[in-house]
Amino acid sequence: MLISPLGENALTASFGNIISEELNRKAIALCQSLEDAPFPGMIEAVPAYSSVTVFYDLIATRKAFPDYATAFDAANTHVQKAFENIDLSTFGEPRQHEIAMHVRLDASLDLESAAAFRGLSPEMFLEIFLERTYRVFMIGFLPGFAYMGEVDERIAVPRLTSPRTNVPKGSIGIAGRQTGIYPQASPGGWQIIGRTVAELFDPTRQEPCLFRAGDEVRFIATK
Repeated sequence: MLISPLGENALTASFGNIISEELNRKAIALCQSLEDAPFPGMIEAVPAYSSVTVFYDLIATRKAFPDYATAFDAANTHVQKAFENIDLSTFGEPRQHEIAMHVRLDASLDLESAAAFRGLSPEMFLEIFLERTYRVFMIGFLPGFAYMGEVDERIAVPRLTSPRTNVPKGSIGIAGRQTGIYPQASPGGWQIIGRTVAELFDPTRQEPCLFRAGDEVRFIATK
C-alpha cells in the first residue's frame, strides 16, 4: 500500500493501478475499517477501484496528535494501522441487485453501432452483456453513478468520439470494459445499449444511493 498526500486535508492510499476485484476488496475493507474506528479529525473515507481517499480536518487532527510533525503524518500512521487490522475473511456475501433493462430503439441508442464495431449482431452483443454479473467497483462522476465491471472483452467498446450533451436518465452504457447507469440526465460519452427506470439516487431515502461499492448487479432485458 502506497500512501501519498492529496492537498492539505486528504491522503490517498493506493493498492495498484488496475481494475482488480482483489484490490477493490482491499480498498473497500480499508474504508470500512476507518469508518468503524475513525481517527480524531477524520471526515470521510471514499473507495475507488484500487485506492482510498481519506479526508480529514487539518486543525482537528493536528490538535489531537501534537507529537506528530504534521496532520498528514498522524493520518498516515492511523491509516496504516487500520490496514494492518483488516481481515478480508470477515466480509460477508455482497448485496445482489437485479436491474430491468429496456431494450428498444429509443433506449438502446448505440446498440447497433456498438455491435457492428465488434462484428456482432445486436442480439448477440446483448446476450453476451446479459450473461455476466457485474461488480460495483466505486461510486463517482454523478451521485449514485456506479462504475461496474468487467464487461466481456468481446463487447468492450470505446467511448464516443463526440460525447452527447444530454444522456437520458437511466441510460445503461459501456466504456471499455466498464458498464454503468446514468442516475440523472447529464452529458456523457459512454455507448448506450439500454435504459432502466430504477431510481439509482434518491436523497430522501435513508441510503440515497441504490448501489454501494462491493455490490453485484445483474441486468434483465425487457421490452
